[in-house]
Amino acid sequence: MDSATEPRTPASTPAPAQLVELAQQFRVDSVRMAAAAGSGHPTSSMSAAELMAVLLGRHFHYDFERPEHPGNDRFVLSKGHASPLLYAAFKAAGALTDDEMMTFRKHGSRLEGHPTPQRLPWVEVATGSLGQGLPVGVGIALAAARLERDDHRVWVLCGDSELAEGSVWEAAEHAAYEQLDRLTLLVDVNRLGQRGPTRHGHDLSAYARRFAAFGWHTVEVEDGHDIDTLDRAFNEARSTAGQPTVILARTLKGKGVAAAEDQEGLHGKPLPDPEAAIAELGGVRDLHVQVQPPGPTRVLTVAHRGAPDLPHYAPGTHKATRDAYGAALTALGTVRDDVVALDGEVGDSTRTQLFGEEHPERYFECYIAEQQLVATATGMAVRGYLPYAGTFAAFLTRAYDFVRMAAVSGASMVLVGSHAGVGIGEDGPSQMGLEDLAMFRTVHGSTVVYPCDANQTAQLVAELAQQTGIRYLRTTRGDTPVIYTPGERFPVGGSKVLRTHDEDRLTVVAAGATVHEALTAADVLAAYGIRVRVIDLYSVKPVDRATLREAAADTGCLLTVEDHREEGGIGDAVAEVFADGSPPPRLVRLAVRTMPGSATPEEQLHAAGIDAESIEAAARLLVEQAVVA
Repeated sequence: MDSATEPRTPASTPAPAQLVELAQQFRVDSVRMAAAAGSGHPTSSMSAAELMAVLLGRHFHYDFERPEHPGNDRFVLSKGHASPLLYAAFKAAGALTDDEMMTFRKHGSRLEGHPTPQRLPWVEVATGSLGQGLPVGVGIALAAARLERDDHRVWVLCGDSELAEGSVWEAAEHAAYEQLDRLTLLVDVNRLGQRGPTRHGHDLSAYARRFAAFGWHTVEVEDGHDIDTLDRAFNEARSTAGQPTVILARTLKGKGVAAAEDQEGLHGKPLPDPEAAIAELGGVRDLHVQVQPPGPTRVLTVAHRGAPDLPHYAPGTHKATRDAYGAALTALGTVRDDVVALDGEVGDSTRTQLFGEEHPERYFECYIAEQQLVATATGMAVRGYLPYAGTFAAFLTRAYDFVRMAAVSGASMVLVGSHAGVGIGEDGPSQMGLEDLAMFRTVHGSTVVYPCDANQTAQLVAELAQQTGIRYLRTTRGDTPVIYTPGERFPVGGSKVLRTHDEDRLTVVAAGATVHEALTAADVLAAYGIRVRVIDLYSVKPVDRATLREAAADTGCLLTVEDHREEGGIGDAVAEVFADGSPPPRLVRLAVRTMPGSATPEEQLHAAGIDAESIEAAARLLVEQAVVA
């Protein structure tokens, strides 16, 4: 159900002379902050002062007392190192006091070197890893256009140096394709990067040609410090329909201070003589600007209609976990309007496409652009949606920096990597996700699960919706036996003991594809009188510490088996359980240590030494060693 928020009284528009003074205040405050902190990026902040002054004073609609207001414009500072400019703007808007502003970069301060939403409610996403602001801004704008259908705008401020990042051009094409005409990119073309001049310097037309080729409306501003010219450019952006707009503003780094203006060697450093610089800029000011309030807008109420009707699979049959993922996600989307699905042009393989067929209005095709895939998910998470974004596990590695920064932002999303491990068979190593568990385990606050059958997968799809932060679900390509009954629960942090006996002589710990190999090996060993406990460690992070410790105490030996590289995967997850100084068990690992070629799935598992035969051989050897010892 929709409802409208109340209209606000319009704020008065500052005169050009007032905006000139506001920009100078931003420069002075940037110099002051960096001087007090003994570090920072004042010159990068000074170049964009007029851009920020015109935006804040005339074109930005925002209620700083209600940052969650659905009608608020959204601003992303992609050049996150220019945080002094952002904090100076927050002070001018009345959100920060001067005293707090001067705690910049100090221990315990909300004003970090690069802004994060974990500290400040007016910051949309964490930035500082360059080339990410526009991709995330595209995600925010896409949510507004396709899901919220609101008229608020998304503004992104980036530097010219970061236009060398390929992720910017992934975002540029995606924004143009989706006709995101309420997205405006402000580029601070100040010519200087960290170590010297940028690739194209002050050549605005070089950048304009590139954006135009992607389908953007371009506006070149030869003097990015002229208030009236910038104001006209902003108005042009707001009146452009059917295309995103980029405003390319020629500016000077360190503008306003002769010793710093357009000079190399000052990036990331306080000015050498801050007092003289402040005097040259006209001294300390305490100007305030009344930011335009958001207009009336709809409040979208997200419906949760109970538990999803998850798919059921009969034990003893065979079904790929990727199939169960697609079906379960579709069921989840039926009862939760906040669930959205994103695809990297492999939805027919990952089975994300099933969601798109049932819920096309919440299905987003990002094509083969994995950085934009994760960035779009981050942008939608910022707006309160729960994204499930899927591609091959191997290809998520190229988007790792976006995953890392999403965690810094505190974003909540589910990333799904299919076609994991050597078990995909003949496609060869370029398609095999063999590093993904390690990658996602290192992400702060992440959850990592790896189901072995279809019913377990379906339950974990729903279970992950209840978690927070970055969540990773690993699925497999081929059909696997269904061993669990429909409706059985699999809480995050748990495991399942599938074989156990009072006479167990060692424990095999597996997950996903290797669970079935472990069960086969255990049954063969049992026929020879060798009892082996088998644990399905479906929750790789967090792990079931209690069950692993109990198994270690009972059997004295743990054998981990994983369709993954040895480093950082299940073996390391198990070893870390015993890293607190308690007596560790004998721990042996079977993992993928070779570089696979093309072969059948069965041949791949055997060649890697992680199939049932290899587990049986390792278990026999370990039992013999334990007896001799």
